[in-house]
Amino acid sequence: MTNQTEYDLEMPLCAGINIEDYSITQLQQALTEGKFTSYELTECHLGRMEVVDELVKAVIDVNPEALLIADRMDKEREEGKVRSLLHGIPFVVKNNIATKDDMQTTAGSTSTIPVLVGATVPKDAEVVTKLRDAGAVLIGNANMSEWAAMRASYYSEGYSSRGGQCRNPYNLAEAPGDSSGGSAVCVATNIATFSLGTETDGSVIYPADRNSVVGLKPTVGLTSTAGVIPESSSLDTVGTFGRFVADAVIALDGISHGLENASYSSFVTTKEALKGARFGLPWKRIWERAKRTSNGKMEYEGLITAIQKIREAGAEVLNNVDLPSAEEIVPPEGSDWDYAAKQGRPEQSEFTVVKTEFYNEIQSYLSGLTSNPHNIKTLEDIIAYNTRHTEKEGGVPGTHPAWPTGQDTFEKSAASKGIKNDNYTNALAYIQKKSRDEGIDAALESQGEPLDGLLVPVQADGGVAVQVAAKAGYPVITIPIGVNENGVPFGLGILQTAHKEDLLIKYGSAIEDLIRGRAKPQFLNIKADNFMFIGIKPE
Repeated sequence: MTNQTEYDLEMPLCAGINIEDYSITQLQQALTEGKFTSYELTECHLGRMEVVDELVKAVIDVNPEALLIADRMDKEREEGKVRSLLHGIPFVVKNNIATKDDMQTTAGSTSTIPVLVGATVPKDAEVVTKLRDAGAVLIGNANMSEWAAMRASYYSEGYSSRGGQCRNPYNLAEAPGDSSGGSAVCVATNIATFSLGTETDGSVIYPADRNSVVGLKPTVGLTSTAGVIPESSSLDTVGTFGRFVADAVIALDGISHGLENASYSSFVTTKEALKGARFGLPWKRIWERAKRTSNGKMEYEGLITAIQKIREAGAEVLNNVDLPSAEEIVPPEGSDWDYAAKQGRPEQSEFTVVKTEFYNEIQSYLSGLTSNPHNIKTLEDIIAYNTRHTEKEGGVPGTHPAWPTGQDTFEKSAASKGIKNDNYTNALAYIQKKSRDEGIDAALESQGEPLDGLLVPVQADGGVAVQVAAKAGYPVITIPIGVNENGVPFGLGILQTAHKEDLLIKYGSAIEDLIRGRAKPQFLNIKADNFMFIGIKPE
């Protein structure tokens, strides 16, 4: 492996202070005490971005108004106004979350630029509005797998035509994770204090896990997707990334519809909360596959060691708490959202739902733009653009190295015409029943009293456990645990039923306090220039 000795990648001091391990609360305290201003803090993060992003390519757009916003927050502070814990704190959002400023919301693609250059989104995404109202400082848009990994069945993970190949800062020859990889990398490398990503199937939790940060994917509907370039309304949600559970939760408080009489931050605890807690390990097709996978041996052993520590801290961890539907809902060869259709059962396929909803919802999104001078209004228009510009967008198979299969997933969605036929209706009902009533809910209730969560290996078999939660629309949190033999981090996920974020936060923060597994990026293989493919390789 090539190391970083010829590069100066240490976090720069902010007004003489090393803020690399500062939480949002600590930054806020420093701002209150006048140790530095939000302007200086933002300058520090922009400087970090300038140095590090050349290597990791985690940022697509830099907000030219960032320092102006920070200056306004400083003036408000001087006048005695502090809006929230996020006042003056720098953040980034994934490039499919609309921002009404001098940045382009394109889902990483050049194909929507003709729509948006000379045109405008009608307003910020609702989650961005909430963060601006809370006083947070938007400094940029994060790179992502183009079109949130919707355009092709086999592609280079983390690649977009606008942002290039996003890389894992722990080992630059390794993938950053699923489509929100840029958002996770920005937090891991201190480009931003916290970030937003979107998840349809694994795209918050998986990259958080691979970048040694906390990912919090909320229940579908808890955070607004208004103004987010859509994929599937039944599965889409906006989640948060932070270096600590508390940071991800403060961000969730900033964007969620919230609790009536409390903040989610009130549920953050310490390791003492593990005494008397009860967790389950879903073995069939989840932990059993993690144990048998030879290239994941170090991760499996690290996770088992962490679970033993959780037991020693006073929690009960029950083995073989299986999902009753495991053999139906979990693909036997690893994560694959169209596995059922490939077996001749499209009425049981997650992708049947996604491709149908995407067709309709991308048209709705495009029609909602303030202006559309280039008349790109449908998925067919986007497909045609990619085909015409295949040297850049790889619309034709084999013409761009990042997309060997071209845009075959787009084409399958277009073929559906968005018709909500019996296959669609039955598929939605099937995946929800098997992942909820006969899946996560059944496992949580299988031991008499309800369990406090299901502990899962996030990366095992391509994230099959996280995929079950995605089908259910249920919340997940992932906590850093360690680093594998390739230098890539791994963590422990907790699954719960709908709207039980309080339990995920309580026990996620307790496990974080116990394990303290977050690692610092090492920038191994710093000269890597490879693609990192994911999906089903074409024959």
